[in-house]
Amino acid sequence: MLFDIDGRLVLTKRAKEKMLWPGDWDGTFASHPRESEGYVSSGERRMPEELGISGKLDYFHKFEYHVSYKDVGSENEICGTLVGVIDKNTKLKEIEGEIDEIKWISAKELITEIKINPEIYCPWMLIALELLEKSEQSMLKKHENILSTWMNSEIHEGLQEAIKTHIPTEKWRLVNEKN
Repeated sequence: MLFDIDGRLVLTKRAKEKMLWPGDWDGTFASHPRESEGYVSSGERRMPEELGISGKLDYFHKFEYHVSYKDVGSENEICGTLVGVIDKNTKLKEIEGEIDEIKWISAKELITEIKINPEIYCPWMLIALELLEKSEQSMLKKHENILSTWMNSEIHEGLQEAIKTHIPTEKWRLVNEKN
């Protein structure tokens, strides 16, 4: 997930050609590590392919989830959450077949939107945001100015409610973390 220094998150609308969650809003971009690749190197490889930019990412946490999408299919994944910071004037590209639209959003704006229409947000993005505060303390400290608006009870409760519209609580969890 990419943020600016004001704590706004870059959201991307999944391409309408995608089999699962087409046209839904997602965290900035995603990657699946190749053999011998870690989460960070995978994300840094994939960023130019999906957004047309390069940058550094930090590992925050890992979670797993299992969720069905209509009668089309399902996801049963372990995801690493990565965070990077970019300038708000960075030109991001909508890559055909991957991303149909890009927007910046604050934590309060996202909560307002998901209260109205939580179904248009990908469940794994909501889970990644919900688990931010359970990340490695050194990463939380490093990015505290950017992430502070994402870690409070109003945001936590809004994300929890939105996640429930997609997936039961017992179908997702933090994986192999200390805190």
